[in-house]
Amino acid sequence: MSDFFISTAYAQTAGGGGGMSSIMSFLPFVAVFAIMYFLLIRPQQQRQKQLRNELKTLRRGDRIVTAGGVVGVVQKSREDAAEVEVEIAPNVRVMVLRDTITTVLTSTAKPANDAAQPKK
Repeated sequence: MSDFFISTAYAQTAGGGGGMSSIMSFLPFVAVFAIMYFLLIRPQQQRQKQLRNELKTLRRGDRIVTAGGVVGVVQKSREDAAEVEVEIAPNVRVMVLRDTITTVLTSTAKPANDAAQPKK
């Protein structure tokens, strides 16, 4: 009956040369971090840098999208100002903070109808 309450202790072997095994145990963590950096963090940083450059060069006539989902056309923009005047409907203009602009929908190409000169 006394053997029922007392468990048998088994000797464990000593881990010899643990230096290489500890490096190999951290290798998956390093690999996961590298994958996360190149797939998630780095592209997001590049996109934020691109958006900052687009906001610096914001000019009249550019179409934008705000954080609230409002699409409009820039009417007034000063480089040193934190606000931009945006037309969201005909004759409806609002002041928008530059930091709330999430996308600049600038098209440098001419519209299809303007490509050809009208014949007289």
